[in-house]
Amino acid sequence: MPTRERANAVDDSSLIAAVDPCKPNIARIYDYFLGGKDNFARDRTEAERMLAIYPALPVLARENRLFLTRAVDWLAAQGIRQFLDVGSGLPTAQNTHQVAQSGEPSSRVMYVDNDPVVVAHAQALLSGDNVAAVLGDVRDPASILADQDVLKLIHLDEPLGLILAMVLHFFDATTASEITAGFAGALAPGSFVVISVGSGDEETGGQLAREYTAATLYNHSPAEITGFFAGLDLTGSGLIDARDWEPDLTAATAAHRGGRILVGVGRKP
Repeated sequence: MPTRERANAVDDSSLIAAVDPCKPNIARIYDYFLGGKDNFARDRTEAERMLAIYPALPVLARENRLFLTRAVDWLAAQGIRQFLDVGSGLPTAQNTHQVAQSGEPSSRVMYVDNDPVVVAHAQALLSGDNVAAVLGDVRDPASILADQDVLKLIHLDEPLGLILAMVLHFFDATTASEITAGFAGALAPGSFVVISVGSGDEETGGQLAREYTAATLYNHSPAEITGFFAGLDLTGSGLIDARDWEPDLTAATAAHRGGRILVGVGRKP
């Protein structure tokens, strides 16, 4: 019989300090692109500035969510029964635990984010057996993997599905590679790492990176993103646009103009 796990709730002082409606917020801007309502006027203003540069951003955000659904569903079919979703963002439709538990209700899912508001939303809304959310900094994999609340659900001696969706473009290529290596090195063989990264040509991706004010944004090349999978075997379609990823296809990343979401699923040998 599965047990319900709940990490310590985010305290009120952390929430008050984190909520600043006068500054654009990464998670709230992405929520706006997905058609959500958990955003403020300043977030919407920043989002609309980005849309003026590249109106297809909401389409790309939805394609990323659909990719994550396919990837988690496939990992569940491979026998993966625990998932660690780092930089999870605000809850939306078809969250990781909903997809994973639709096939196997005993699947365990831990959400991690560095935003207290995101974690508070997750703790309030993502209720269910074997689901929890905690604060954590993606830049410090060792700390996340040693967190006692994380270890209540995640067993590091068993294969797991690690999700790093739409977070690595907020770090330079060296740091992003160190993040993935830090996690992958601690995972059991047979684990999978799911990555999605915003990218684009200089005209679009470069301008978005220069103009975005909610955080420092990096426009990584396909070669740099491929490097984030060092030590892992890319499965299925390899590195490819989110809309095109399938587990049973082999495809190369083609030249592309404009903005895109590049994704891949790597398996630890």
